Formats: sequence, C-alpha cells, structure tokens
Amino acid sequence: MPDCVIHIAEHFIGLGAPPFIIAEMSGNHNQSLDRAMEIVDAAAAAGAHALKLQTYTPDTMTLDIAEGDFFISDSSSLWQGKSLYALYREAATPWEWHKPIFARCREKGLVCFSTPFDETAVDFLESLDAPCYKIASFENTDLPLIRKTSATGKPLIISTGMASAGELDETVRAAREAGCRDLILLKCTSSYPSSPENTDLRTIPHMRQLFDCEVGLSDHTMGIGAAVASVALGATVIEKHFTLRRADGGVDSTFSLEPEELRALVIESERAWQALGRISYGSSAAELKSRIFRRSLYITADLKTGDVISPQNLRAIRPGGGLAPKYFDTLLGKRVVRNIARGTPASWDMF
Repeated sequence: MPDCVIHIAEHFIGLGAPPFIIAEMSGNHNQSLDRAMEIVDAAAAAGAHALKLQTYTPDTMTLDIAEGDFFISDSSSLWQGKSLYALYREAATPWEWHKPIFARCREKGLVCFSTPFDETAVDFLESLDAPCYKIASFENTDLPLIRKTSATGKPLIISTGMASAGELDETVRAAREAGCRDLILLKCTSSYPSSPENTDLRTIPHMRQLFDCEVGLSDHTMGIGAAVASVALGATVIEKHFTLRRADGGVDSTFSLEPEELRALVIESERAWQALGRISYGSSAAELKSRIFRRSLYITADLKTGDVISPQNLRAIRPGGGLAPKYFDTLLGKRVVRNIARGTPASWDMF
C-alpha cells in the first residue's frame, strides 16, 4: 500500500491508509474486570482499531506519601485532593488482567497493546507478545525507558506533551539508536481536559518534517472535532480515552469518549482522510454527469432566417448544452442562417 510506512498487526499506518484509531482504556475500568471486558467489546463494536492499556503499579510510579510534592492540591485538577499514590492505585490495571484483556481483544479483532511505565512493565508486556509500545507524555524524557522499549524492535508510539523540540530530538535519537525503526510521534497537550485553543494541530506537519516519522494526535479535548481536523494536517494515528458512560465516573471519565462518539470518530476521521484526495482541477469522473447543469447560451424566442441576435432572444441559462456564456457578447448582433425554435442550444453553425 503506497504511503504506508508502518505495520502494526494487520494494520498499515501512514498517509495512504485511514487513520489508526486507538481507544485508551486507562483507568476507566473502575477496578472491575467485567467492566474492562465491556469496554473492549464496546470499542470493537464502535470500529476502533486498537485498545490500549497502561501497565504499572502505584509503587512503580511513585512513593506512598500523601503530602508535599506527592499530594495534588491544585483546585483546578480533576484529581485534586488525592495523593499520587492513591490516584495510581485507583487507576492501575491489575497485571493479572492483562492476559485475559489481550485475549478478548484478539477475539474481537482489536490490536491490544499498552503503555509501560518502567522496565519491569516492558518485560511483562514482552511475555504477552505486545505488538507495539506507547510511551506517555510524562515519560517522554525517560531515555532509559525509551531505549528499553526501542530495543524490542517493535513499533514505538510516543506522546509529545510538554516536550520541547530539543527534548524530542533527544528522545527520537535515543529511540533510533536503540533499534527503533518504526516510530510514531503523537502531538499531545498534557492538560485534562485540554481545550481546542491549546491543541496547536499545525504542529503535526512540522513535526513530521522535523523528525521524519509518522505523526498522529493523542487528544484530550472534549468531543471529536479536534481529532477529525488533525487528519487534514496529516495525523495518521488518533488516540482518545474511552469509557462506557462518563456518568459512571472514574479517574479519566470526564474527557473520555462514549461508544457513540467513538463510532462517530472512526467514521468521520476516515471520511476526512478520503476527502483529502489529491490536487485536482477540472471535472472529476464523478462530476461529468453534472456538467449538463452548467449555464450555457440558448435561443429563448422563435427565430426566422436573418433575424438578429439580441438580449431578448439569447440568454445564459441552464442546462449546459449550448455555447459557453463567455460568447454572449460575441453573438449579439449576428444573424441566424435558418429558422430556430425557442429552446435550441446556441451553436456556431446557426449564425
């Protein structure tokens, strides 16, 4: 397939393929394996191509301290009033769930992979034969983790939230030097939810050119507008958090899509990709039948041989069977060489 440079499971990823849609479960399982399985089923039914997990324990993420730097006191945060440890304990996907979730995804035709947050998570995911890896924005400067995942030789997706161009250059170099051949960077704004105004989608084509890799969007805005718009700027991967119902609550529910919205994203992002087409002028094959409805010049009154053409007997109207309207002034004052019935398309042989 042309313009498709990366292959994940049976999917091609690149400008020549529809956007690869990832449903991010994160902590929306609300500590229920049954709910996690329902999320898998709903993502598959909505047409997503992949489901992504997060692989960590609260102890691999932080320390069990509920004060100072380890406590979320920002009143504007969705997680205000929680310690980091408590938040990650609530949101973590138990490692023993991974195998059945991977299996359920395979049954449903979904690619299943995860975000590892430390080296032990990479080793664990390797034991499950994860087809690719995703690095979260908050870990995109963790070069040892970048090298560890890159050394697997599998495609690597990296969210770029908060990272400067210089930091991303270090990250990309580390990945490639460690063996990553298939790299996808996701434009990301690390605020939850994020606003359209700080999404900066125009970064996508610049990032593609700067780092010579596939680029997509990890989107935390509400709805699907930003994600669909990203396709026009070259996004080939779109990641959105996903839940069954926002009203069910959960650590990420506020900015997660519901099944109907995910289905709309799958449909509309593919439509946006199809609409990009190519640079084209003139009539497309689909437009040829419509040319007859253009305006053209028609005789609008019965004429006898020798009558003079005037605005009273010649008009530019639909359909398009006559001479082009640009010849209107040229024909004024000319005499017809035969009798002509009203409604006859103007042609050169009648003057």
